[in-house]
Amino acid sequence: MGNALRFLYSYCGESTAAGDSDSLGPHGVSSSTVGVSALAQDLFHFDITSEVPEGLSKHVVSSKKAQANWYRKLIDAWKESRPPPKTPEEAARLIIQTLKRHQKADVEGLLAFYGLPQPHDLVEATFKPPTSLPEGVQFELHTLPVDAKAVADGDTITVYVSTADPRESSFVPSHVHAAAVQRSGARAQRNYAEADALHQQIIDSGYRVINLQNGEVLARKYRIRLRGIDAPEGKMPYGKEAKNELTKIVQGKPLKVLVYDEDRYGRSVGDIYCNGLFVQELMLKKGLAWHYAAYDKRKEFEIWEKEAKAKRVGLWASSNPEKPWEWRKDQREEIRESRNEVSIIPSSTLV
Repeated sequence: MGNALRFLYSYCGESTAAGDSDSLGPHGVSSSTVGVSALAQDLFHFDITSEVPEGLSKHVVSSKKAQANWYRKLIDAWKESRPPPKTPEEAARLIIQTLKRHQKADVEGLLAFYGLPQPHDLVEATFKPPTSLPEGVQFELHTLPVDAKAVADGDTITVYVSTADPRESSFVPSHVHAAAVQRSGARAQRNYAEADALHQQIIDSGYRVINLQNGEVLARKYRIRLRGIDAPEGKMPYGKEAKNELTKIVQGKPLKVLVYDEDRYGRSVGDIYCNGLFVQELMLKKGLAWHYAAYDKRKEFEIWEKEAKAKRVGLWASSNPEKPWEWRKDQREEIRESRNEVSIIPSSTLV
């Protein structure tokens, strides 16, 4: 089979090895990228042997002859996709689109076999990237592919922009440029201790040297706060789910960020587009963020939140989910009260 399947199978296999504690589906795969890997493996196997996977007949209604026809179609669709599916949502959409003329029970059974999202679980993004900069945008960023560890929670991402970018090139401090050149020389001489010390200087200045397939890239760091939404905090219900969902959307992909403002924490507040999809729309429609109406009055955000609420998806499965801004306020008040209690304790009682 083509390189696309071989690459994806090895890519997803690495993700599995790193550990995946999600629940397993009938195929023995989880709802994360392991399901995509299993599909890739079975397509690779079918291309060689013309055999459909064992156990599939327990989940679909059509014959093995029909099943073989599905796999031939899926192989062609996979080869034609650019890039090939990497996430469960992308793989599910490929199956649904390719087999759209087949029985609903077969399509749903095949998705369940691989632990992939069902049609009713998929969210369709409708909001397209603007063709020109909207009013209020201060600047536009085109980031390097996002690392999974760079997602702090459901509404904050750390991104890096190459200093080769025309906008960035004029802002790089001379001492950062010098440290990058010296680091390269130290590594060439295998003086890794000095190279690491120089890289730390670069990091302390808000930059980083990032390894890509084409070599090393000096890049500037930005912390991005997604404009107009507020996701559950990590310790809140659905906080982990929100972070995981945002990670799945952006991991390994370059982003387009339209920056409108900077918040009091030094984060750039902006709209994020990933592969042409509006990230805030996805988070709201999946029920993993609130419309932050106090700071953003966009009508579509209100509509997307209402749609998720009506479907009772994500955090809206709860009858009265706590709002993150109220949760943060309560946390601040608890800290303030605890400090006041300590301050009024008589000194004679302290050991």
